[in-house]
Amino acid sequence: MSTITIDQLNFAYDGQAPLFDHTSFNLDTQWHLGLVGRNGRGKTTLLKLLLGQLPHTGTITTKAPLTYFPQPIADPSQLTLYALQAGADFEQWQLEREMNLLGMDPDLLWRPYQSLSGGEQTKVRLALLFVDQNAFALIDEPTNHLDIASRALVAKYLQQKSGFIVVSHDRQFLDDICDHVLAIDRQQIQLFQGNYTTYATAKANQDQQEQNEDQKLRHEITRLNKTAQEKAEWSNAREKTKFGDRHVKNSAVVPDRGFIGARSARMMQKRKNLEHRMDKEIQAKSGLLKSIETIDPLTIQVVPDHHPVYVHADQVTVGFDGQTLFEPVSFDVKPGDRVALVGPNGIGKSSLLEALIDQFPGTMSGTFTHPDLSMSWVRQQNHASGTLKVFAEQQHLDYQSLLNNLKKLGLERSSFNTPIESLSMGQQKKVALAASLVTPASLYVWDEPLNYLDLFNQDQLAESILTAKPTILFVEHDEAFVKRVATKVITLKHA
Repeated sequence: MSTITIDQLNFAYDGQAPLFDHTSFNLDTQWHLGLVGRNGRGKTTLLKLLLGQLPHTGTITTKAPLTYFPQPIADPSQLTLYALQAGADFEQWQLEREMNLLGMDPDLLWRPYQSLSGGEQTKVRLALLFVDQNAFALIDEPTNHLDIASRALVAKYLQQKSGFIVVSHDRQFLDDICDHVLAIDRQQIQLFQGNYTTYATAKANQDQQEQNEDQKLRHEITRLNKTAQEKAEWSNAREKTKFGDRHVKNSAVVPDRGFIGARSARMMQKRKNLEHRMDKEIQAKSGLLKSIETIDPLTIQVVPDHHPVYVHADQVTVGFDGQTLFEPVSFDVKPGDRVALVGPNGIGKSSLLEALIDQFPGTMSGTFTHPDLSMSWVRQQNHASGTLKVFAEQQHLDYQSLLNNLKKLGLERSSFNTPIESLSMGQQKKVALAASLVTPASLYVWDEPLNYLDLFNQDQLAESILTAKPTILFVEHDEAFVKRVATKVITLKHA
């Protein structure tokens, strides 16, 4: 049995709170391990630490060779086979063996890598990942860009592999492939035996206990505050008796000022001691409060437009080299519509969105028109860099509005000055989404907006859309999200 041993691991990005603080645990390389947690908690960072790509203190011991997904592609304009061989040493038959297990056409190797759909790129890189069958795989967000059928196929493929760590926010996918779960929560790292549902059930019970304890502690703090206030008021009232003879009328008894003064001084000291003890007790109990994750609605800068139709598509199809990708489609996007484009990987959903703004590199037939609308985009891939402030200036965004949405999405303040390209993929996605939401627009065009977002943020985005009711044309493979927010679904079919 081979293990990965992490002992007293410490790591923090410059200017940020520690992600790992004297962290220790052991992992079996035969496990199908799901690595879960909210964006920015350190999932991708942990994979990079295992690969030895980040400086740290403590020890990480790995006996098996490691491979990582997604692999960098230096020149996506090359044919897929050559683009992959530029970064790895393998024979063509080895890659085709894995592609066959993933149900892929080997002819894809002779197309430019950049011409493949997001789902096809994901699957061909997964095939490359397992060319070395002796390596332990570190897999970061493999379900992005995959349609429902492809996710099931990839899950079946991974079930056959010997061991790996996978980061994913897809509940069903994790249930299908995992026998252990490592959860990076707000204040601890926990290891569970079982799939995601096992972890989620245990976490829900833990959260309920925490909420009960939270409520109990808040009542106790309120009681202590009230007691401290009552003692202070009582002490103040008793202190006034020091001067009681000035207020006693027609009394034959004259108070002993020395006695009252000494007693008053003792009472004042007792009050101060009590207040000090109360303050320490309140502070200690407040420090125990572990607030459950709170989700605030996002701000969406919707700009109404007077046009009755925002987008008109009449018998539109796109393709490469004279070969169309899908059957011609016709549809309208009217104010208030939330139109989902769905279909299998590689059918041309993203290409159709590119054709909307005349950025599709292939050919298009049919009519695709829209008035001069203000549009806001979320693309599959992030291209932003630099600090958030510089990014906001370049994109002509209100900086404070951008930060407010990022706070609501859960981006830590300590990350606000981190270059965007140094953030995790989930954090980068939050920047792209927050920027789109604060861009005043009549039409929002989103290409797979849920990629890399954790489950909390997925629910948050859906609720915000249902509240603000923006007009959206979007591509998304998450069936539950589409059912929840779409008012119209356009299904693309192979030509």
